[in-house]
Amino acid sequence: MKRLEKQQNLSISKPWVKYYDEWTPKSFDYPEKMLWEFVKESAEKNPNNMAYEYYGSNATFKKLMKEIEECARSLKSIGVKKDDIVTVCSPNIPQAVVLFYAINMIGAVSNMIHPLSAEKEIENYLCLSKSKYVFCIDITLDKLLNVIKNTSVELVVVLSAADKMSTITKYAYKLTQGRKIKVDYNNEYLLSWSSFIDFGYLYDGEYKVKRKTTDRAVILYSGGTTGKPKGIVISNRNFNAATMQTGTMITPVKDGDTVLTIMPIFHAFGLDVCIHTPLTYGVTCILIPVFNYKTFGRLIKQYKPNYIVGVPALLQTMINDASLQNEDMSFVKCIITGGDVVSAELKTKVDKFMRERGSSATVRPGYGLTEGSGASSFLPDKHQKLGSTGIPCQDCTYKIVDIETNKEVPANTVGEILISGPNVMLGYLNDPEETKKVLEKDKDNVVWLHTGDMGKMDEDGFVYFDGRLKRIIISSGYNLYPNHIESVIMKHPMVEEVCVIGVDHPYKSQVAKAFVVLKSEAREDTVRREIKKLCLEYLAKYSQPYQIEFRSSLPRTNLGKIDYKQLEREEKEKK
Repeated sequence: MKRLEKQQNLSISKPWVKYYDEWTPKSFDYPEKMLWEFVKESAEKNPNNMAYEYYGSNATFKKLMKEIEECARSLKSIGVKKDDIVTVCSPNIPQAVVLFYAINMIGAVSNMIHPLSAEKEIENYLCLSKSKYVFCIDITLDKLLNVIKNTSVELVVVLSAADKMSTITKYAYKLTQGRKIKVDYNNEYLLSWSSFIDFGYLYDGEYKVKRKTTDRAVILYSGGTTGKPKGIVISNRNFNAATMQTGTMITPVKDGDTVLTIMPIFHAFGLDVCIHTPLTYGVTCILIPVFNYKTFGRLIKQYKPNYIVGVPALLQTMINDASLQNEDMSFVKCIITGGDVVSAELKTKVDKFMRERGSSATVRPGYGLTEGSGASSFLPDKHQKLGSTGIPCQDCTYKIVDIETNKEVPANTVGEILISGPNVMLGYLNDPEETKKVLEKDKDNVVWLHTGDMGKMDEDGFVYFDGRLKRIIISSGYNLYPNHIESVIMKHPMVEEVCVIGVDHPYKSQVAKAFVVLKSEAREDTVRREIKKLCLEYLAKYSQPYQIEFRSSLPRTNLGKIDYKQLEREEKEKK
């Protein structure tokens, strides 16, 4: 009986704490600071360390703080006020990093959106946030301008990947990709980045606004529990807590360390582990705005990063890369993976690959979700269990509950993963009903986040992922929601029914495949073109179905529902 009680109270006994590495604090006192103040502290300690490198240009921490303050003055000069939601639609370029902290400095809120989002998605994000100011990368500008009159947007500042490149790289860029991009600044909505910055030089008012750590700081987007995109509201404290945890769970940093910043700034994993955490701890971010799996080996050889962060598919690419087979990799100190589950087999292969090339780094899986401000568990360095996604970070508590009773289950029993801690989101933007579904207070007034993920925890507190309650496809670290893709395809009048599943892909882990039943009078070739056009309008590029297969009918369960699991089995059998 005593053993059973101990098993059922892992969330109280927290056995995982004794497996923290020697450099990892057991707990924190979280300071009353805003996001930008963490970077300011780092700049005061390491003013001459490089904060970022970007295609031949760079900035020290001292210069980065100067750029942030210039941008903050410019934001005030164009009329941005405390609590305004400012949209940043950009890949990993210096301007996006500067904006993120400058928006925080003036007490406003960053609304981070994917530049590959479809027109209707962009419209939805802007309407949901009621954003009046948008900073948009030039390659996405046409999509934004097509929907701008349906939104509250008053001003668009245009960003270019070339703006911060070195002179030679900028010239090469403009001769290739850049020559296709034309911006008409006669448009009443548009302002160039350089003109925007110039406005700030004329501003002499106050621009630093002190906010509470519990005030909202950033909005990121995910599918929530239903698959319909939702704005996830994260506070200063949420994100700073995640950063303090991440920075001390991973291998300790030293002056001059670098991280390859491939994971995007509009993604919780990227913003936390690849930008805010490195900058907080004085690490140089090597900003990569557009990533291609085929160039990964070249990036590693060129930059020799001390920290590699990416999805599992990236690690598979690394060990298969012919250019790295005879490379000395001793410069790599730590490999962090997230966004999808890394198999025990892949971890074993990567660990061996690194040892054979002079590095002691091992794959350190993390688990988390946007609603938890990124990662909330990591596999320790010294105590590792194959197949585990790690142990909870400091001040984070995990418990596994029965999905029917919501009661905590014994160790090694599969149930839903619940998380509590200082990094759990404030809620979904303007959606109290959905927020109430996922944030639950217990009898002790502790807030628990229902992750929608299934897993188990062993008697030592190591977590093992076991699948998802909700239908979801993970593609290159992005969450794709089948029911959302299905709702877009069902807009076509000739579609009778549809089912979307994930199918294996050599680089992306999985991609979406749509099985479509048409009405009798429909022509397949015509409808296929029109479905693709619909998806282009309503879905981000990475969410669009990779394949469309027409069928006369779809399999059914005993209850008459479409049996998507049968379709998944059929696809597996094709191999």
